[in-house]
Amino acid sequence: MTLPQQVRLVEVGPRDGLQNEAQPISVADKVRLVDALSDAGLGYIEVGSFVSPKWVPQMAGSAEVFAQIRRQPGVTYAALAPNLRGFEDAVAAGVKEVAVFAAASESFSQRNINCSISDSLARFAPIMDAAKRQGIRVRGYVSCVLGCPYEGDVAPEQVALVARELYAMGCYEVSLGDTIGTGTAGATRRMFDVVGAQVPRDKLAGHFHDTYGQAMANLYASLLEGIAVFDSSIAGLGGCPYAKGASGNVATEDVLYLLNGLGIETGVDLERLLVAGQQICTVLGRPTGSRVAKARSAV
Repeated sequence: MTLPQQVRLVEVGPRDGLQNEAQPISVADKVRLVDALSDAGLGYIEVGSFVSPKWVPQMAGSAEVFAQIRRQPGVTYAALAPNLRGFEDAVAAGVKEVAVFAAASESFSQRNINCSISDSLARFAPIMDAAKRQGIRVRGYVSCVLGCPYEGDVAPEQVALVARELYAMGCYEVSLGDTIGTGTAGATRRMFDVVGAQVPRDKLAGHFHDTYGQAMANLYASLLEGIAVFDSSIAGLGGCPYAKGASGNVATEDVLYLLNGLGIETGVDLERLLVAGQQICTVLGRPTGSRVAKARSAV
């Protein structure tokens, strides 16, 4: 299969990247990050999450962040909204697109959100109904598509079942996530082959973690399967608390470097992206997780 001519990057750093940070991050620093990312040309930024601060303290100021960012024309500023209360809070904050998440692993679903996969999907029904009435687009996430910390390998057929349900419920796009980063290129291609028979490939996205150093290989394997949307995180921020040694999401800078080398259009400026990554790493007081950024800083 020929590679896509264009790829859409979904920047998850401000939400998925920052939510696991131990130190408090100010609203001003979050706003500065989102604005820097949109200035770099990213057309989709997951800004925050409307969940109880008791569970995810770093996302407590999401409404304030949405109120202060410089919204640019054509840029989608999205938020995670796992329940109807979160959805309502997101809409009140001016959010035009939300995301919901389910797991492909029964054990992970039970331990992560304390309910079965079927129950988690049922919880989304009122969100989907409200979103349809209010013209809010909904994106779906499926976690543990290439492995589970409790069950090990996850069958592609199980991933397809959950992805098909989210798509049928009204999610315009379903992002398939290797949450613990154990997937390999061959498993990635098989997974997209099976899921792609149930959900159109142009409605699927890839979301890779780099725990085992396989994220870029898996991303390239996805391109070979015709996938043209990928989630990534500035400076490789993030990680899964359920995977020991997880090193976070694949870095947006590294993904862009690969795509640029393949002649695939993204509309994103690498130089501005590197500056945005350095700024947030300075705030966090730690080195970047991007190999491209590390290489550039050493020159």
